[in-house]
Amino acid sequence: MAWTDDRVELLKKMWGEGQSASQIAKELGGVTRNAVIGKVHRLGLSNRTTTGAKAEAKTAAPKKPAKPKAAPKKAPKPEMKTESASPPPLPKPIPMSAARKAIIPAGQPLPPQPSNNEISAEALAKVNAVEKKAKKISLMELTERTCKWPVGDPATEDFWFCGLPTQAGKPYCEAHVGVAFQPMSSRRDRKR
Repeated sequence: MAWTDDRVELLKKMWGEGQSASQIAKELGGVTRNAVIGKVHRLGLSNRTTTGAKAEAKTAAPKKPAKPKAAPKKAPKPEMKTESASPPPLPKPIPMSAARKAIIPAGQPLPPQPSNNEISAEALAKVNAVEKKAKKISLMELTERTCKWPVGDPATEDFWFCGLPTQAGKPYCEAHVGVAFQPMSSRRDRKR
């Protein structure tokens, strides 16, 4: 369905009369309520107060003719002013000594933390040695007894899994377990 000039004019007219988006969609045919709302938004037509109040005003005798009509025109102005147009300023970075004691606000980067789980040079050397003698198997060749440590980028043909025998109860071989899992005591120390 295309928005022809005639259909746009009818939409503007009905919108100005206070008809709902559903009523306009039904009248136009071949268009949904959401499509009408989207077109109204793109055309920049004014927001309206509830249609129920206008329907009551048409059927009932007006008690105060001039003042109630003036009030709704003033109401949309605060809605048009949005303070979210410019993002609120981010809080200033927290000093490192205070960061450990304070909660970091959302949107702030976390301060650098001392790491208790640094991979030792010995473990890295062991992993490099193991990867040289790895079986280099594909995903389809993995079993419960093969190391599932991925190596490389999965989007390339050079991607493979270690494939060496796993350590009991673990998904990886001994060298990769040393990199992937931390002893329980170091994790407890880090929480303090």
